[in-house]
Amino acid sequence: MMGETSEKKTQQILPILIMGALFVIIHGIALLVIGPFDDAGLAAFENPEDPVNLLYFFVIILSMTALLLLIAKYWKKQVIQFIILGAIGYTAFFVFYPLIALIVTDLISLILSISLAAILVFFLYRYPEWYVIDISGIIIGAGAIAIFGISLDISLILILLIALAIYDAISVYKTKHMIDLADTVMDLKLPVLLVVPKIRRYSLLKETKTLKEKLKDGEERDAFFMGLGDIVMPGILVAAVYHTLDNGLLIALAVIIGTLIGFTVLMTFVIKGRPQAGLPALNGGAILGYLLSSYLLSGTIQGITLPF
Repeated sequence: MMGETSEKKTQQILPILIMGALFVIIHGIALLVIGPFDDAGLAAFENPEDPVNLLYFFVIILSMTALLLLIAKYWKKQVIQFIILGAIGYTAFFVFYPLIALIVTDLISLILSISLAAILVFFLYRYPEWYVIDISGIIIGAGAIAIFGISLDISLILILLIALAIYDAISVYKTKHMIDLADTVMDLKLPVLLVVPKIRRYSLLKETKTLKEKLKDGEERDAFFMGLGDIVMPGILVAAVYHTLDNGLLIALAVIIGTLIGFTVLMTFVIKGRPQAGLPALNGGAILGYLLSSYLLSGTIQGITLPF
């Protein structure tokens, strides 16, 4: 009995620690690629301080969510697979290219980047096991963080994180359409979710029940799942403060610590087996980490301007 209890705790705690480590890994890689991305001019918006950027961001998120849900309900889900795989290949190319260009010629970098992006998409299409999805998520997540971290002013990012936290809570607890979207991407085995198994022989390819079905049956899941966006969104603030501020590295580390504290709070609810909105706790922790560290290091809140 004692052995079973110990094994049960390990099945719960170890995946949580690994998921927390994924935050650090993805945010850390994002910080490493910010310089090459900035030099390559990969910013998503020409003027980081333009508040219209937020409008573009929200329109893209809401439009893509609505489009994916409509396709999943009224058309073939495989269309979603091709859309997302195309976006992944495109993003992966822009992650690989500036990094490889640091050590080889532009032509060789172009060829290698296209090849690596194609290999990534091939494995996602042909053999989307959980570790293939996680590797892809790490690459895509770090790239997205770096791109938007150099593209948005800190004030706009704070507004973005607060708004997305509210949206996430509504979509999980009220409309529940985020659970429908999670079921769709899980069924298609796409790296929009990160997966950390609770058991050694876990296989995502052998999953047969949807999240809704498992919740209805009260069945415990054999893996932890977290939306890639839950790591990317607070990561954008990490990248922005590192890219913009004096003491940027120290404040970025504080934002990561704040995010991990929010993650710990989130996991106390997730461990009970119910789906939770991640961004309220994660974004809240990131914002508090930024505000406290900025004030303690400089006596003021750095980087905040009125965008309107």
